[in-house]
Amino acid sequence: MQKYLFVFLLILNFAIANVMAASFRPISKLSSGRIRVNDYISISSSLVDQGLYYTAVPFVKEYLLQAKIINNRRVDKVIDQIVGHVGVKQFELLPIEILSKSSAPTLQFILGKKLFRKGKYKRSQKILESIGANDHAIKPFVLLLLGSIKSLNKEFNSSVSIFKKCVELSNRWIDKTQNKNKKRQLEITRDSCIVGIPRSQFANKKFADATLSYLDLPKSSHIWPEILFEEAWNSFYQRNYNRTLGKLVTYKAPVFNYYFNPEIDILRALTYLELCLWGDTKKTVDDFYKKYQRDSVVLARLLNKRGTDYKYFYLLGKKRRGQKVNGGKLLNNLLKSVIKDPTFINLYNQFLEGKSEVNTLKTIQNKRVRILLAKNLKESLLMQRDLVGAYVRKRLRVYNNQLYRSLEGMSYIKLEVLSRKKSELYHLTDMNRSRGDIAYLERNDKQYFWSFNGEFWADELGDYVFSLTSECR
Repeated sequence: MQKYLFVFLLILNFAIANVMAASFRPISKLSSGRIRVNDYISISSSLVDQGLYYTAVPFVKEYLLQAKIINNRRVDKVIDQIVGHVGVKQFELLPIEILSKSSAPTLQFILGKKLFRKGKYKRSQKILESIGANDHAIKPFVLLLLGSIKSLNKEFNSSVSIFKKCVELSNRWIDKTQNKNKKRQLEITRDSCIVGIPRSQFANKKFADATLSYLDLPKSSHIWPEILFEEAWNSFYQRNYNRTLGKLVTYKAPVFNYYFNPEIDILRALTYLELCLWGDTKKTVDDFYKKYQRDSVVLARLLNKRGTDYKYFYLLGKKRRGQKVNGGKLLNNLLKSVIKDPTFINLYNQFLEGKSEVNTLKTIQNKRVRILLAKNLKESLLMQRDLVGAYVRKRLRVYNNQLYRSLEGMSYIKLEVLSRKKSELYHLTDMNRSRGDIAYLERNDKQYFWSFNGEFWADELGDYVFSLTSECR
């Protein structure tokens, strides 16, 4: 045993005799005296030295609950080490008044994030702007959130500037980060900042600028598949319907068979509608109903039946990583989309990292200490498991809501087709009904021309454009 562990054991043997064994509750009652508040940090620091980050989490939470105002660099460092390793999700459930006690940059970021989600943008911005050090690993994530707040407040020039700084700082941290999971998180943050620029431009109605900025995101990015949909909407607002359809057809490529977004079909139907291609619009609507209407009912029943049974949803996601699950084609496709999501991957990997601490605890000779720490670790692992399960459930509920809205939207589109076709009968004229011509292609300096022969080549994905002419009279 290293000397820090010996110190840690002495403190525990002197102060701790028993602990409340209840999941998601910090250590609060001791049968043989009460440990001092600052000792929780000393213990946590010793655990960090042994690589027992998840085991230390309940001690840190208890410290945050009992301490008053916390403004100590040593304490901040310990907290940042633990939060940086186990992730912010373990601490996001803490109340705002508890998080507000600490000056640790990671907890300040969590506080700003919670306020952001509550729509308290002004207070969130003030807290995030107080996290000033660019040499802290949390800073790229802070800038992503700050840029989003600026964009929501219609401060578009400021948001673009912040997103550019975020890209630069993220690249700097990526270069010096060895941990695979942390590197992936930084890459996703950098790429989110890259697309934050065109998102701000789109919100500012600068659609031509957004078109060029979206192309700065590399196709190797984890988030690139979802951005195609945004690009398609950007083209739609420019009335460049052929490029909209080109972006959407990319999702038919086999490499995207896991990706699920029913609103893709809504936009496709709307685009055909704007081109007055009634047959294509109707076929898109009919195919959508045939594909999703019955299975969406089964999905809704499953979600209602299982409620907040996070363990069930965790096991569902875990099983889908290796094989198909019972519940039909739609559920399996949705779960495939979830398990490829970077957030799920990160949460699941963190759970596996936490489980690895079990072997270290087995080497501790003092039985009473070993049992106490095992309970601590169990508490953290149960929370991490439930965080994974909650995320699976959340994504399934989002997909279910999207399906419901999309089925409703398709009904309106079908009615709109009937209305427009009826109006068209009063304005009959001869038209050239040819399906397409190269003359209708539009492109900019960042877009190229390929003669598409039916395959989905890797270097072409996302760069397709139709050449249909409008049949509106």
